[in-house]
Amino acid sequence: MQLDPVISFVKFLSLILSGLLNKIYMGSRNKPFVKTLAVSIVFYFFGCSSVATQSRPQAADTYWERSNPIAEGIDPLAIDGIHEDIIDGKYGLIDHFMVIRNGKLVADKHYVNDYETIAAKYDTTEHQYNYDHPVWHPYYKYSKLHTLQSVTKSITSVLLGIAIDEGLISDIREPVMSLLSEYQVDQSDERKQAMTLEDLLTMRSGIQWDETSSYNSNENSCIIMELSDDWIQYVLSQPLDAEPGSAFEYNSGASVLIGKIVGLATGKHIDKWAEEKLFGPLGITDYYWKVTPKGEIDTEGGLYLAPHDLAKIGYLMLRGGKWEHRQIVSRDWVERSTRPVVKVSPGGGYGYQWWVPDHRNGTTEIFAGNGYGGQFVMIAPAHEIVVVFNGWNIHDGPEKSAWRVLQDRIIPGIR
Repeated sequence: MQLDPVISFVKFLSLILSGLLNKIYMGSRNKPFVKTLAVSIVFYFFGCSSVATQSRPQAADTYWERSNPIAEGIDPLAIDGIHEDIIDGKYGLIDHFMVIRNGKLVADKHYVNDYETIAAKYDTTEHQYNYDHPVWHPYYKYSKLHTLQSVTKSITSVLLGIAIDEGLISDIREPVMSLLSEYQVDQSDERKQAMTLEDLLTMRSGIQWDETSSYNSNENSCIIMELSDDWIQYVLSQPLDAEPGSAFEYNSGASVLIGKIVGLATGKHIDKWAEEKLFGPLGITDYYWKVTPKGEIDTEGGLYLAPHDLAKIGYLMLRGGKWEHRQIVSRDWVERSTRPVVKVSPGGGYGYQWWVPDHRNGTTEIFAGNGYGGQFVMIAPAHEIVVVFNGWNIHDGPEKSAWRVLQDRIIPGIR
């Protein structure tokens, strides 16, 4: 979009002033008055947002204390640069961008995209798994609730961890078939009988599954499952093409099985378990969770949250499972979930439904939930940072990926 010339000029001046004040701030560590003045001017004029025609304020959860990049030790030009690139379309369709450092909200930017017009170019048959239908995607019925897609998997892992903490599931090495004994499976396949809950968590189920095809393709196993009547039976009916525990194969069906196991162990659907054990304690009162034709809760990609609530999940994980003075999920589960049990990239891998893009010297530098279309909650424990992105890039790949923002742009800007 073209920016109004006056707004462009204001933005230009704001960047210059931000840069000058940053230099003042960095050169005045021993001059408290000058330092405070620099921070105060930036906060007064810019707060947590920059001027842009596509960027509009959105009511923030009152939980987060608002601050600004300079006060929390981040180069404001790094945040402004990301924001400018979003405005210029380099990251494609971005709906929200948040940065939390030291428990304070330092960037909170909401963007407005015309999804009605965008969707009109595609099939808009109304169905909750038609990703082009604007009533369902990316927002749930035009509310502030944004689809999380596969970040749902990471939250499901937290809910499983709580059930294990409470002794409702004894061990992740339990055979899956013993936990899902009510379903029909091929009893002659000893490999399937040996599949464990940990195999599901780490995407090493051995189940034959193709999720490498486009999610707009009816050859994608996940899409076939989403269009089926009985998701659990569909996944369990698939043959194995590898020994469980031997090879990584991304499989949303495995996450569906995890959700069902949590439901059976707790005696309640996982959305109700979440309300009681996770959402309630974190003050998350507004959410939507898709339900399958058989009445199962979609734990592979069906959860919708507001960005400020997704940030709470990230902050909970940053704090080792502790929220204020209460341990919601054990630190042990958080640490086990966020280390690379499976290596899937140089220096990174996959844990218990959490991605680990940066693991060095035995330490997880960054871990993240990652969802279709550009849903990210990224956590860097050593830097006390949580970053949230919501977007909807499902057709055209953007010039830049928000997936690299934390390690490439924000962390290098930390003073």
